[in-house]
Amino acid sequence: MGKEVAMVDLGLTHIALPVADVERSIAFYRAYAAMEVIHHRVDQATGVRVVWLSDHTRPFAIVLIEQAEVQPLLTPLAHLGVGCKSREAVDTLCNLARQEGCLLQDPQDSGYPVGYWAFLRDPDGHTLELSYGQEIGLTVETG
Repeated sequence: MGKEVAMVDLGLTHIALPVADVERSIAFYRAYAAMEVIHHRVDQATGVRVVWLSDHTRPFAIVLIEQAEVQPLLTPLAHLGVGCKSREAVDTLCNLARQEGCLLQDPQDSGYPVGYWAFLRDPDGHTLELSYGQEIGLTVETG
């Protein structure tokens, strides 16, 4: 048997957000960012519920920390950004967000390099941007 090598996280790995209701936030990020729970626990010292979410596209997670009172930290223009597969995917999610009352800003096309984007409000007032055509990954690779 070979020696196991421990994986070491490098670079930006997560963002932590306070939330009032972990389950409600999980449902939001599952629906609008295609994220799944990859870790959950109750902190031994504080009794606080903590959940990690990932979309499994890169080693990055949103950490949800349940709090009795939440002051939204990510409000326009501070936001999380999620790239979608197409303009139609952005539109479909925005139509759902409109029906659920969480669409903050209708989709708009700002041209290159910003692309087609819209803002949504998560259950605690944090802002999530949906976009198509920002090409951040390509910029990182060639930058």
